[in-house]
Amino acid sequence: MSRSFISRLSRSLIKSKNSNRASRPFSTTGIFRDDISSEDNVTVKVEKMEEFKIVCIGINRPAKRNCVNKVTAEKLYDAFSDFENDDSLNCAVLHGLGGNFSAGYDLGELAKIEKEDIANELACLMMDRGPMGPTRMEFTKPVVASISGYCVAGGLELALMCDLRVMEESAKTGFLNRRFGVPLIDGGSVRLPELIGLSRALDLIITGRMIEAKEAMQMGLVNRVAKVGTAYGQSVQLATEIARLPQECLRADRASAIHATFASKSLEGSLQFESDNAIHVISKESLVGARKFVKEGLGRQGKFNVNPVEKESWEIEHEAMKLQANEADKEKMS
Repeated sequence: MSRSFISRLSRSLIKSKNSNRASRPFSTTGIFRDDISSEDNVTVKVEKMEEFKIVCIGINRPAKRNCVNKVTAEKLYDAFSDFENDDSLNCAVLHGLGGNFSAGYDLGELAKIEKEDIANELACLMMDRGPMGPTRMEFTKPVVASISGYCVAGGLELALMCDLRVMEESAKTGFLNRRFGVPLIDGGSVRLPELIGLSRALDLIITGRMIEAKEAMQMGLVNRVAKVGTAYGQSVQLATEIARLPQECLRADRASAIHATFASKSLEGSLQFESDNAIHVISKESLVGARKFVKEGLGRQGKFNVNPVEKESWEIEHEAMKLQANEADKEKMS
């Protein structure tokens, strides 16, 4: 990450209204997290970085390897509902605190349910969502999963719900629920075959075996492999870069890809949806972008400088000081 980005991100976190502390630990590896406490009852931590138009949603049950219970599922659902309805936010990062993404649904809670009550309990869990929370939601904006430690069972289903996945090289993933006879009811059997193909998906679904980041990358299950301790920072940077892009065009193309994958019955239908869903963008964002390229030369040679971020006052002052210093050096040399 660039020094400018790190500085801006750290100051944004320190100023965050949702912060529980006056200051936070800072690391150039990109890990910005609260100290984990076993007495902390906040099972889902939400941190809006309004400056970057992103939100970070963290599962905070470290003692349970971030297993999700009914309360946590409800909080995750609420957090993602707020993200979806907040026009000031363009991208979300889902992560786990304490070293693990999520080890799935809390089997301790499941084991307490009496057999005669199972129908009512499942009806409550799946009335308008999945047991893990937001897995049945249809987002209109991108979500990035930051995977560390264990990402298994329902935790993997949460990761599959996201658009992009950044996985640390030491992390492990798989459907370990296979061992206990717990079915995939948070979208795992639906999304995984579309992402990596039926043959590879069945390998993971039927056997329940765990895989590491290298194999997950080869399969196409994850999009980035990060060094240990850097997945969260890389995910935040990726989300920030996504949030800077022209959003109407991005969302239209994203919706078209998802429709063609899950909803369309024919190539003709997919192509028609693509054009109908995106035609309005041309008059809003495409013309502006084309003029930036032709008149200002932005975006040439594959550069991502079409939508530059406005510099803050301290950055402008710093550049002015450097310019003055350079001019002073030139005068001395002359």
